[in-house]
Amino acid sequence: MGIEDKVTHDKLTWNAFRAGDRTAFARLFELHYRQLYSYGKQFLTDSSLTEDAIQDLFITLWRTRSNLSEVDNVKFYLFRCLRRNIRRLSEREKRSQPQDFSASAGSLADQLQTPAFTDGNDEALLNRRLKSIIDQLPRRQREVVLLRYYESFKTEEIALLMGISEKTVRNTLFNAMTTLRESSHILKACFEILLILFLLS
Repeated sequence: MGIEDKVTHDKLTWNAFRAGDRTAFARLFELHYRQLYSYGKQFLTDSSLTEDAIQDLFITLWRTRSNLSEVDNVKFYLFRCLRRNIRRLSEREKRSQPQDFSASAGSLADQLQTPAFTDGNDEALLNRRLKSIIDQLPRRQREVVLLRYYESFKTEEIALLMGISEKTVRNTLFNAMTTLRESSHILKACFEILLILFLLS
């Protein structure tokens, strides 16, 4: 299923959930839980707090479903709500504080899967090398790469999610792609493709 098809399917599921369909609600949770958990773990050191933030999010969604509007991108909406929940939860739970991306670089890279440019052993090698190089990127560059190429968010969505301008997103992404491209000849072909996709986005 392509990205556009997934977005359309999400919107249909979202609208069914808003109408009170419990199966659709469970489907939304099933479809997005893993990605939400991976993203939330970049901010919280305690796994249970990440789970609490996601549970609070979905409980609130169910309770307020009749007041919710249609959304163009369900995944983006959930990511943005989760980030807000994490901020509130972190203030309430003194036993854990939000964790900066720079302190959790390893966990960020562990969540990534290499885009499908290669097969077999070559893909495994590229995946390991890519994770290692991404770990070395500055905090903001790592997050932009994650959101753009692994979560497939648009530039304007990343800007809204991170609270920065679209120009900053593009500059940050370009700098990250340049650094990654120069880091290894093994990855050169892969990042040539990523750079082209960036310029066309």
